[in-house]
This record gives sequence, structure tokens and C-alpha cells, in this order.
Amino acid sequence: MSYGRPGVLFLALAAPLVAQVQAQAPANSADQQLRALYEAEWAWRGTELGHWRGDDETGPLDHFPRVDAASQQARVAHWADILKTLDRIPVDRLSPEERINAAVFRTSLEAFVANGRFRTWEMPFNADSQFWSGIAARTPYRTEAQYRRYLARLSDLPRYFDEQIVNMRAGLKRGFSVPGVTLAGRDKSIEAHMVADPEGNPFWGAFADLPAAIPASEKAAIQAEARQIIAQKIVPAYAKLLEFYRNEYLPQARKTLAAEAMPDGKAFYQAQIREYTTTDLTPEQIHRIGLEEVARITADMEKTREAAGFKGDLKAFIHFLRTDPQFYARTPDELMGVSAYTAKRMDGLLRTTIGFLPRYRFTIRPVPDAIAPFFTAGRGGREACLMNTYDLPSRPLYQIPALTLHECTPGHSLQGAIAMEAPVPDRPEFRKQTYFSGYGEGWGLYTEWLGSKIGIYRTPYEEFGRQSYEIWRACRLVIDTGIHHYGWTRDQAIAYLADHSALSRHEVETEVDRYISWPGQALAYKLGELAIRRQRAKAEAALGPAFDQRWFHDKLLSLGSVPLDVFEQEMERWTAEGGKNPFPGAV
Repeated sequence: MSYGRPGVLFLALAAPLVAQVQAQAPANSADQQLRALYEAEWAWRGTELGHWRGDDETGPLDHFPRVDAASQQARVAHWADILKTLDRIPVDRLSPEERINAAVFRTSLEAFVANGRFRTWEMPFNADSQFWSGIAARTPYRTEAQYRRYLARLSDLPRYFDEQIVNMRAGLKRGFSVPGVTLAGRDKSIEAHMVADPEGNPFWGAFADLPAAIPASEKAAIQAEARQIIAQKIVPAYAKLLEFYRNEYLPQARKTLAAEAMPDGKAFYQAQIREYTTTDLTPEQIHRIGLEEVARITADMEKTREAAGFKGDLKAFIHFLRTDPQFYARTPDELMGVSAYTAKRMDGLLRTTIGFLPRYRFTIRPVPDAIAPFFTAGRGGREACLMNTYDLPSRPLYQIPALTLHECTPGHSLQGAIAMEAPVPDRPEFRKQTYFSGYGEGWGLYTEWLGSKIGIYRTPYEEFGRQSYEIWRACRLVIDTGIHHYGWTRDQAIAYLADHSALSRHEVETEVDRYISWPGQALAYKLGELAIRRQRAKAEAALGPAFDQRWFHDKLLSLGSVPLDVFEQEMERWTAEGGKNPFPGAV
């Protein structure tokens, strides 16, 4: 096993990196200086943080990252030094593409350094996402070498968990923790990995059916080692974590809700806003934008209620939608079928919606049982988009088309594939792996709105489902800032979301707990979508009949994930240059 070097030692070995970059790059080439800097940092980051590219050739790494405080602080110091070097590269001498690379690189580094200032590693989970979930591979690997690396990685899990526990204790001690009110039932996601029988444990999944290319004797050896690691390392590590979680973390977790109530809380919340939205908007400005959007979308919902022929008021219409059995699936497969059919209908519209289409294909899966009770309605990625089939009476079918557009296609799954395959020459590897929520989630929400323009929603109820999802994201601007800046209670937040959307009570409570425990993240969606729709409106007005949404979307997606100010600058430049097809040879 190659792992074993502490992060501090590795950082000491990497300390000359900045000097080496400056020495190797020609003094008169800003582009080359920048490229040398970010390529060296990305290679260092991959080793230091245990990144796995996820490609078939590499497979998993053989260790988890060091997450102890000393390693974390050393990384932050290193990133601060990289920023100083970046400051010395003249932006005005960079080529247009490298100027974007520099902006993306800087935004990422600034977020890393800001998180170091607040020691965010002392709160390594929230009500939505946990470091102990999603570790077990869901599908088999291809080679024996990949399995050996995976086994070594699993052997390292107890050390990784122990370091996380030490960090969480430090956070508890200074009042930097997830609010306890949001954590009910989350211990079940730990308990799910404590199945004593290795072949019944979630970690057995990748070992159940090894590829035929691996010799039988090696298969038996791999499976035997997997049984031993699961029984002797994985299960005890999760048991130790569960004991800590139940007996220490939950009793000592803070009773306050607001991010601003934590140490240096006002600065922390503003930094979270900056990280997730890539804007410098204040909580007050965001709250006001949210209130304006809620009012606008409510008026649209009234029009849709009338189109549905419903005679009561909006509150009565929402009650009807929440309680009438016609709007709910009876089986998980029925819900998954609505999602799959929406995705296939969208496939038929892609050729008039997006110019460059990738080869990579995604699948649709149910959210794993261990996390489904407190997970969001869905989530998308390049490999798969997830639909939550837990508690079907809380999952109205009229919202599934909008959810599928957002998470699957043309939302996150398609977006991720295009980011990897778009014919953009010399796109550095760090750009392909960087994600900004304002851009990414803004695209997801924009695709829900796009569904109205291209005919995805077949009934007033499905259009209302889309509007309910849109107002849900507008409510986030009000609720997130309400909780973390204005001191709202959990009940206030629940009431506001329930009164303004058609989300079920279960979804409302799950979402509010997510906002309480994950400050700033929920702001990204609506602010990003507003930026995209703003740029589309400008392009349509400027280009008139020459506007082609395929080229608009191609240009948007070809940028890769970028800060919102960079996105707006680049889209305005594209419009000013005539709104042309950015990939004329690829269509």
C-alpha cells in the first residue's frame, strides 16, 4: 500500500512547487506561467486529497485523504502561497482562454483558503450529505489491480473515520457544529453499514460478481480479503462512529440555527455565500431578490390554477394537489417510469435544443435506502441521476418531469457529459473537475424553465409542478437568509415554504433541515438561473431572428463550470460577436 505519508510531510516535500514553477516557466509568457502553476497544483491536490478521476483505467485510489487538523492547516497555507504566486501573473497578458482558467483557479483557491480560516473540516457533514455515505462502490471494477487498490482504500477507512471524529470533537468544543434539531434519524445512514454478515453489507456490492477476466483463484482471494476487511475494519469503524454520533455529537450539537450565531459567524456566512453563488451579494440583497421572485412566481401559479379549471383559491388548489390520489405513484417503478419517459421525450427534443451532443449515457436509479428518508427528491451526475422513491405519498408525479429535466437531461447528467466531451482544445484537467454551484445548479433550474418553452409539460398540473419547483428555489433565497441572517426559527421556515409551494410536508421539512445545516448552498440555484435567463433575454433582444438556442446553450455549456461573473462576461461577448455556433465542425 503506497499510502502512509502524512499530509504535512507530503506538503513539506511539495513546498518548492511555487519556486519550481517560476523557475521553469519563461518569464515573458504569462500563459505558460499560469499553466505551469495550475497543472502543478492540480497534480499535488490529486495526491494530497486522494482524488479519483473515476475513469476505467485508474479506478479507485488506495487510500483516503489525511483530514487531521495539521494536514488541513498545511494545505491551506500551501493554497495561500499559490494565490500569492497567482497574483504576480499579469492578467492583462493572458490569452482569453487562460484568463478564464485564471478566474476559475483563483475562485477555487480563495474558497479553500476561506474554509481554512473557519476550519470547516470540524463540521464535515450536514443533514443532507455525510462523509460516511457513498463510500461503497455500487458497481464492479474491471481489473484485479483496481480491486486491490479498492481493498487498500477500505483498509484505510478506520484511520479516516478516526481523524474525522477528532475534528468533530474540536468543532463541538467551540460551538461549530451542525444544529442538533436537523439530525434526527441521520444515524440510520451509519447503522446501515454495520451489517455483520459481509455478503449482506453494502460494501459487498462491488465484490458480489467479479469480472470474468479475473482468474478464478484471484476472484476467490479478492472476495476472501473483502470479507475480512468488511468484518474486521469496516463494521467496527462504523460502530465506533455511531457510538460517537449518538453519545457525543447529538447531545452536544448546538441548539442555535443561524450560521451567524457560530464563532465569527457573520464572516463565515458571507464566505459561504461567496463560495456557493460566486457573487458578493449580501444577505439583505439576496433576501430582497427572493421576496420579489416569490411574488412574481405566485402570480404565474395563479394563472396556471385558472388554466386547470380549479374554482377555489391557490391555497385550496395546493391542498387538492397534495391530497388527491391521482397525483401519486402506487409503486416505486411507477415513479421511475414517469422519470424515464420524461427523459426519453427530452431525448427527442435535444437536436433542436442543444447543438453538441455527447456520447456518454447516464442511467436513472433510486436513491439508496440508507439515505432515502432524509435525502432530497433527486440528484444528478454524469453517471446517473437519482430519484427518491421513499414515502411515495410525499412524491407527487406532477413534479417528476421538472425534476428529471434538472437532474438528468438536459440538466446535470447531460451537462456533466458535455463538460467532459465538448471539443474545447487544451481544456486543463482541473477545469473538467471543478464545479461551481451557481453555474451548475443555475443550469439545472434553467432547464426546468426551458421545459415550458419546448413542450415537456403536458398538463396544467405538470406546469404547476414546475412553478412549484421554481418558487421553492425562490423561497430558498428568503429562507436561507432568514435563518442564517435574520434569525428565523425552524417553524417559520417550514411555514414559509409550505405556504408558498406545493411540496409535501415531508419534502418541506427535509429541505428546511438541509438549509439550516448547509448555509449558503441553497442560494446558488435561483441566482444562477436568473443570470442565465438574463443573458438569454439580452441575446434574444440583440440578435433577433438570428438567435439560435442551440448555439446559446452550446456556448454556455462549453464554458465548463465558471463563476457567474465570468459566465455573464463570456455570454455578452458571444452575443456581441453575433451569437454564432461555437462548434461549427462538430454538428
